[in-house]
Amino acid sequence: MKIIVKAKPGSRADAIEKVGSEYVVSVRALPIRGMANAAIIALLAEHFNVNRGLVRIVSGFTARVKVVEIITD
Repeated sequence: MKIIVKAKPGSRADAIEKVGSEYVVSVRALPIRGMANAAIIALLAEHFNVNRGLVRIVSGFTARVKVVEIITD
């Protein structure tokens, strides 16, 4: 499954909110050396109850809007 994620790095708390067909993911990590992307992957894996290895960013590594693929069975 592919989802569109709007990232909000440097937030006060980690949270996921679904707005329409998109997900707004707030993480405390800053966008330095991929730390925010790693936090987004971890938070999405926890939210969808899958292993972190099954979540990957397809596009938008340095952008706030990302396409994320989540492999579910």
